[in-house]
This record gives sequence, C-alpha cells and structure tokens, in this order.
Amino acid sequence: MNSEIQFATDKIKKSFERLKNSDEKLYSFICRAFEDIEENVFCGIQVPKRLIPKEYIQRFNIRNVWKYNLPGAWRLLYSVEGKNLIVFSIILEWMDHKTYERRFKY
Repeated sequence: MNSEIQFATDKIKKSFERLKNSDEKLYSFICRAFEDIEENVFCGIQVPKRLIPKEYIQRFNIRNVWKYNLPGAWRLLYSVEGKNLIVFSIILEWMDHKTYERRFKY
C-alpha cells in the first residue's frame, strides 16, 4: 500500500532538513526509509499499543506507531493514518538505539 510522507510537526521537518548539512549519512538513510515507506507503508515493525509512549498519544494524537530500523542502530518512528483513500505516513522522530530503548522502556 502506497503512502504519502508527512511530518508530525514543522519542527521535526526543519530538523530533518538541517540533517542534510550536518549529518549527510543519516539524512540519506532517512531518505531511503521514506522511499521504502512510501512504497509500502507497513514495511516497518508495528510497536505494540501497550508500548506506545503516552507522550506520543498526547502530543501527536496518534493510535499506532511503526519502527523502521536504520543503519547504525538508529530508529525512525512513524504513524499511519488514512484520509479520503489516501494513506499518510506521519514522521514522529528518529533517534539512536539507546534513546529508543529508554523511550519505549525496553
């Protein structure tokens, strides 16, 4: 199922755009992830609902979270929403593995 990439907030979008100049490697990994997610919205691993941080539910008003594993133990987190037969992948954030483990209490 195809999807359209969107960012949860303008701040997240601007952080991504800044990566192009500050961390080209991570930027290219995330761009590749976007291509994969656009082609198949369910290519990531769904996070069990009980593990979704309450912060995400409150801040982004989402019902699901998917994890896409990036090289170098980075994680891209996104949510899937549908409107008028269009599927949106909403980028929540990306983080290193250690931060991911703390956020999801592993």
